[in-house]
Amino acid sequence: MSRWEAVDGSFRDPSGFVFTRDGTLYRQVNTGFRPTFEAFLSSGLYDELARDGLLVPHTDAGLEYAATADAFQVLRPDRIPFVSYPYEWSFGELRDAALLTLELQQRALARDFVLRDASAYNVQFRDGRPIFIDTLSFEPRVEGTPWIAYGQFCEHFLVPLALMSLSDIRCSTLLRSHLDGVPLDLGSRLLPRTSYARLGMLLHVHLHAKAQSRYAGASVSAKGRGRTMSRNAVSGLVASLRAAVEGLSWKPAGTVWADYATDNSYTSSAARSKRDTVTQYLRPLGASTAWDLGANTGDYSRAAREVVPQVVSFDLDPAAVERNYRRVRDQSETGILPLVLDLANPSPAQGWAHRERLSLEQRGPADVVLALALVHHLAIGRNLPLPRIADFFARLCRSLVIEFVPKEDSQVQRLLQNRPDIFPDYTREGFERAFGARFRIDSVRPVEDSGRQLYLMTACAPDGRSPT
Repeated sequence: MSRWEAVDGSFRDPSGFVFTRDGTLYRQVNTGFRPTFEAFLSSGLYDELARDGLLVPHTDAGLEYAATADAFQVLRPDRIPFVSYPYEWSFGELRDAALLTLELQQRALARDFVLRDASAYNVQFRDGRPIFIDTLSFEPRVEGTPWIAYGQFCEHFLVPLALMSLSDIRCSTLLRSHLDGVPLDLGSRLLPRTSYARLGMLLHVHLHAKAQSRYAGASVSAKGRGRTMSRNAVSGLVASLRAAVEGLSWKPAGTVWADYATDNSYTSSAARSKRDTVTQYLRPLGASTAWDLGANTGDYSRAAREVVPQVVSFDLDPAAVERNYRRVRDQSETGILPLVLDLANPSPAQGWAHRERLSLEQRGPADVVLALALVHHLAIGRNLPLPRIADFFARLCRSLVIEFVPKEDSQVQRLLQNRPDIFPDYTREGFERAFGARFRIDSVRPVEDSGRQLYLMTACAPDGRSPT
């Protein structure tokens, strides 16, 4: 049998781990977790959660697929089309992931089980909805014990949501530097004083942080003294957390590019011409995955979705991504995943040995990348040379649909308004020269009623050889 390869994001749990063979995803359940896993299956909780689309379903693969001799069972879970991380989610995505986690805990309690961890990394998004992916996170409840994952839930979900809602939406970036969740004491200090008037914030952030600090140096016996909780008490705690999460909101407005989709230089005929050309370029490619870089609220992501099954819709503006996600969720759209990403500073490889959380590039290549009305923001807005942009894009995709916006365009003039023009190579000729070194240019079409051009390109090999 072929060699197995571990998925590095799952190595911390001694009960089992995720691995691949020949591109197929498996989850091994180790022998030591056998009684707990058998109890979970026999309780009916797995069947309920999988049936209702809350937990990723699996089939039994058979022990012949085991990675190590310690295997009790090998599962073949449904694969998530694109793995994303909490620091890439919009406010609404993080909030919905939090509510899913609490829903799972309540349903588990009803069957006398609990979630033994509440990591945001146990949630992914599929078809516009959050879904839990860690089948081994459930264990029988022990009478009298508190919810052991309470602190983790607060740091992974409640604290960042509160900061995004009550302080500044840009506090979401704290999740990128705090992979184990935003510390309670930090969240308590950063939240405005008015948050003390909110019962949920007072109990679960401010007083929780003080209690954590008070017991930091205490003995294990002192920490556990007086903390017995009945099932009803744990259920009440979860209900209180749900109320705290549901009480947080954010209006997606006030950012630089939030209204770009309705405030740009396109006439209606230009927008129609652009959309038609994009779908015409995509249709014969037979692509399974598309990444729309600089997607704003996702109009062209939806054009791509007409011919590509899975589209990841990236933008750096949190308001634009939030609007995109709300549209996906409210209209039950499938195959579109909106994410927050600054392409000039994309998600890096992070975690232990730089391998737990994958970089954007490691999660590719996509079959096709859309880079529409984007290059001028990178080349002029962020001072990135065209050859470097071309090189990075060539590593992200096999095919590229890209728009060149000339300097005469009002949107480029907007970028140049308060700065000197130090970009002599930003011309159509310079663009084609830079991208022609890393791509084969297959087609060029003008966008009607504009000076813009749409290109279809195919990535060359790293040594510069043209694809066959």
